[in-house]
Amino acid sequence: MDKTIEKVLARYRVESGKGFRLKDHDPQDDGGLGLDKENAPEMLQRGVQFLAEKQDMLYAQDRWSVLCIFQAMDAAGKDSAIKHVFSGVNPQGCHVASFKAPNATELDHDFLWRHQQWLPQRGQIGIHNRSWYEEVLVVRVHPTILEAQKLPPRLVTKRIFDERLEDIAAYERYLARQGVVVLKFFLNVSQAEQRKRFLARIEEPEKNWKFSAADVAERGHWDDYMRAYQEAIRATAAPHAPWYVVPADRKWFTRLVVVAAIARALEGLGLHYPEVTAKQRESLTQAREALDA
Repeated sequence: MDKTIEKVLARYRVESGKGFRLKDHDPQDDGGLGLDKENAPEMLQRGVQFLAEKQDMLYAQDRWSVLCIFQAMDAAGKDSAIKHVFSGVNPQGCHVASFKAPNATELDHDFLWRHQQWLPQRGQIGIHNRSWYEEVLVVRVHPTILEAQKLPPRLVTKRIFDERLEDIAAYERYLARQGVVVLKFFLNVSQAEQRKRFLARIEEPEKNWKFSAADVAERGHWDDYMRAYQEAIRATAAPHAPWYVVPADRKWFTRLVVVAAIARALEGLGLHYPEVTAKQRESLTQAREALDA
């Protein structure tokens, strides 16, 4: 990977939560690359093409899997980032799971259960649009949600969210030991940019369907969410499951950072197409002879 890109990624990659402060990360940062919206598409396309090539090897090798988790405040650009970054990947080798409020069946299980159903199998890229982190974000901001989760009262203590973060960190460590590459993206949008995007959803008819009054109501809890995100990143950032705190005020830059981070991870796996054994090569020769005949 280009050393300049690696240096930029290092600004956003969090592998240890010790001393992490969300306020140190500027949602408007552009990495100092001197890029703009006009020349970004070409770079993004190169990244998408690289992803497609590596994903084909990932699928053929059938050893590793990749889990990309996307978390953000509303209107931060998760959907568009997923759409653009994975536009060139073979649909057979990846899948997207979007998680909303748990249904009745899911509430009858532990909070990780519904997410485990959508983990990527070997050779695949799994994309989780929101994830188990909702249990230490939205539930932390709105603790009354816990009442619907049917937990024994004695387990709902003041440490429940710290305990959930411990469980998440342990689970991600377990996944890493099973060959699942865990990449977590927090799309860091500013409150001002979110307001601008909400207004666009109201004023532009083709975007009306995206708007929800509930999203505006959640803005009133902005500081609580920022504290919850900071605690989550501090407790779960690790070399085997890093967070990328991605500036999200410029969508084109967000996509470049995401594609570069995934490319970096795939590049480090030593991916290659399976080698053909002497016996397999002999079989191929026989097959060619049969077809020629």
